[in-house]
Amino acid sequence: MKKLLLTLSLVIAFCFARSQALTPRQLFPGLFEAVQLSDIFPDNKTFVDATPKRDPALIIKDYEDQKGKPGFDLKQFVTDNFIIPGANSVTFKSDISLGVRKHIDTLWQVLYRKHDTVSKYSSLLTLPNDFIVPGGRFRETYYWDTYFTMLGLQESHKTALIHNMINNFACLIDKYGFIPNGTRTYYLTRSQPPFFSLMIDLLAKDEGEKVIVKYQPELLKEYAFWMMSAEKLKPGQAYRNVVCMPGGEIMNRYWDESDKPREESFKKDVNAEKLTKEKPGDFYRNIRAAAESGWDFSTRWMDTTGKLETIQTTFIIPVDLNCLLYHLELSVAQSYRLQGNINKFNFYLAKAMMRKKAIQKYSWSEKDGWFMDYNWKLKHITPNQTLAGVYPLEFKIADAKQAAKVANGLKTKFLKPGGLVTTFQRSGQQWDSPNAWAPLQYMAIDGLNNYHQNSLARNIAENWIRTNISVFNNTGKLMEKYNVVDTDVKAGGGEYPLQDGFGWTNGVLLNLLNHYYIDQL
Repeated sequence: MKKLLLTLSLVIAFCFARSQALTPRQLFPGLFEAVQLSDIFPDNKTFVDATPKRDPALIIKDYEDQKGKPGFDLKQFVTDNFIIPGANSVTFKSDISLGVRKHIDTLWQVLYRKHDTVSKYSSLLTLPNDFIVPGGRFRETYYWDTYFTMLGLQESHKTALIHNMINNFACLIDKYGFIPNGTRTYYLTRSQPPFFSLMIDLLAKDEGEKVIVKYQPELLKEYAFWMMSAEKLKPGQAYRNVVCMPGGEIMNRYWDESDKPREESFKKDVNAEKLTKEKPGDFYRNIRAAAESGWDFSTRWMDTTGKLETIQTTFIIPVDLNCLLYHLELSVAQSYRLQGNINKFNFYLAKAMMRKKAIQKYSWSEKDGWFMDYNWKLKHITPNQTLAGVYPLEFKIADAKQAAKVANGLKTKFLKPGGLVTTFQRSGQQWDSPNAWAPLQYMAIDGLNNYHQNSLARNIAENWIRTNISVFNNTGKLMEKYNVVDTDVKAGGGEYPLQDGFGWTNGVLLNLLNHYYIDQL
């Protein structure tokens, strides 16, 4: 009965929250489409982040009155009625001579945002505490980015800021029933890789295990979000983020409540849909589900052609997502152990052990010596080896022989002059070769250390640090992603230009610099 009430309350909270937080497309029908399908702003995220200067209903009334008149200038109308993000902003100038550590220390101030500066009509979601943003076009809090940013904040002894940001996420869970992709109304249909329980682990290093009990209500609510209606499914069935596997095991996939084009990438989605054989709603949901994964986009989600129009994210059981939910189950179990509730401890521990077995059963490829994603529709492992295969090492799910094979694969296939490449495919998508990303370097390095593969972990760390520092010395910037195959060439691909800042790069770099006591290579 308690589980039913929790599920019911979660559904009600989710629906109520979405009804109370209108997106730009809902607020500005007609005007939104006109702007996003034009080339007024090269980046579709610009308009959805713009702040209306007055009541949206009045803006829409004026738009309807004026749009058909001779000489109507759409761009002028938008700039008259909205504060455009990035316009007239002061650009931060770095001082390379002070070194990368000083640069990161300064960037914490540059990327710091006050919580009480949200306009009434903005697409921003309100938060109770100040926070750090990734940087560039990412002007709001992002879920999984924040964990890797926190790794650096902890090295900078900013425990209070970590605490505040965790409280922000707890507030989002309490308000919406989950942590959205980012703190914008147009992200309220999906989450991102569930790192909340790992954030609490970080805080526990500074404040003790009591914090795990403190956030137990939010851990349970997040778990309920990811597992909604799991108990109703039969083998071969799926609902939202949950799939019942052929053997009856419950595993998870990425999903999105909406089957419409993403508002922040509206024109690209509309144009891409014209090339697909999928139903429009299915295609848009697969695009959105890939955005929930954080890997937007990669051949990981596509058929063997690697073309975006073949995307099938909702068919795929991602190894990394299920490892994260294994950790969440262990965290909930631990919270009950600390309370002395042995029955609930055993209940959630059993769930974690069942998931561990399922990951071993469906994700391990003995032939490839790698942990892979699984296509539950086609009932076989997907063909692509990706860096997501290191997650079972990070969470100690792999056995010793498997870990040795993964280590060998990292050393012989993934390791490049600049660090670990994300996949072997050169598709032009940003989560494919030759690109590399800070969070995946960290998960691989930390995972290898769990299995005493310390020499390889150090080698990867040194390559990554060298790449970061080299680009910094040449540009004064720390980037969102890096080309690790040819370190003299900038990373590319994706839906937007290369971003600098950058929250998770700063966090991982500072953590690795301190862990390996490296200043100059």
